[in-house]
Amino acid sequence: MIESLLSYGWWVGVVLIVAGFVALVKGADWLVDGASAIAKRFGISDLVIGLTVVAFGTSMPEFVVNMVSVAEGSTDLAITNILGSNIINTFVILGLTALVYPITSQKRSRDFDIPLSIIAGVLVFAFVAVRSPWGDVMPAGDCGDDRGIGRIGGIVLLAMFVYFLYNTFRHAKDHPEEGQGEMAETPPQPSPQGREMSILRALCLILGGLVGLVVGGELIVKSAVDIATRMGVSEAIIGLTIVALGTSLPELATSVIAATKKNADIALGNVVGSNIFNVFFILGTSAVVHPLPAYEGIELDAWAAAAGSLLVWLFVKSNHERQIKRWEGGVLLLVYAGYLTYRLMSL
Repeated sequence: MIESLLSYGWWVGVVLIVAGFVALVKGADWLVDGASAIAKRFGISDLVIGLTVVAFGTSMPEFVVNMVSVAEGSTDLAITNILGSNIINTFVILGLTALVYPITSQKRSRDFDIPLSIIAGVLVFAFVAVRSPWGDVMPAGDCGDDRGIGRIGGIVLLAMFVYFLYNTFRHAKDHPEEGQGEMAETPPQPSPQGREMSILRALCLILGGLVGLVVGGELIVKSAVDIATRMGVSEAIIGLTIVALGTSLPELATSVIAATKKNADIALGNVVGSNIFNVFFILGTSAVVHPLPAYEGIELDAWAAAAGSLLVWLFVKSNHERQIKRWEGGVLLLVYAGYLTYRLMSL
C-alpha cells in the first residue's frame, strides 16, 4: 500500500512523512493518557507515572521508528534517528528554550543526569570507533568493516538503563519533596467529562495509540528510505535531519511552551532524560534485536551528541545561578548550525 503510493513521486513521500509524524505524536499522546489513567486506577503515584509512563510515552516516536527500521533492515536510520534526536534535543531545543527564558538546572541534573548523558554519547563513540573486544558478530556497514553496536554493546546499554532507572527511583524515594515540586508545576489534567476516565476509554486510547504509533512508524521509515533513494543521499543524512527532527517534536513543544510560561527548568530535565532514554533503552534494544553496523561519519555524530551534553554541563557549572543563559542558548544554536553545515558539505 505504502510502496504503491510512493511510486507517484517524491512529494508523496514528504506528505506521508508528515502524516507519519502526526500519527506518532498523537499515538504517543493517547498511549500516555490511557496508561496514566489505568495507573491512577491502581493507586500508582504521580511521580512514578511521570518516571515511567510519561517518560516512555515521549520517547515512543523514536522507539517505534527504530523498531521498524531494524525490521526493514534500515540500520543506518536506526542509529541516526537516536543520535540526531539527541543532537537536536541538546543544541536546538535547549538553545531555543534558553533564548525564550534562561534555563535553571536542578542539583540532580548537574550531578547525575547530565554526566550520564555525556557517558551515553562516549559509549556510543567507543562502540563504533573500535571493533568489539568480545568478538561480537557485526555485518559490514558503509565503512567496509565490522565496527558498530552489536548485541553485546546493546546489552551494555540496557544494563546502563537499568542502573539509571534504579538510581532515579531510589532518588525519588529518598527525596519525595522534589517530586512534589515538579508535580505542582505540571498538574495532571482532568478528563473532558471532569471525572475519572473509565477503564474502557483508557483501553481504547491505549489501543488507538499503539495503532497510531505503528502506522506512523511505517509511514516515516518507508517514506524516508524512498526519499533518500530518489535524492541520492544516504539514509544516515535523512535520519540525522528530517526523521530526527520529527521524532523530537514532543520534546520541542513541551520545552518551548514551558519556557513561555517561565518554567524553563522543566525543559532541561525533559531533554536530558529523553537523551538518556534514547541511547540506553532504545538504541540498546535496537542493537539486541539487530546488530547496528557503523556508517560513514558516525564518529562525528556520536561525538556531537556527547559534546552537546558536555557543553550544557559546562554552562550550568560556570555561573552562580546554575543556568543556561540566553547568550549560551545562542551558542548552542550556532554550534548546531556549524555542525550541520559541515555534515552536509562532507557528503
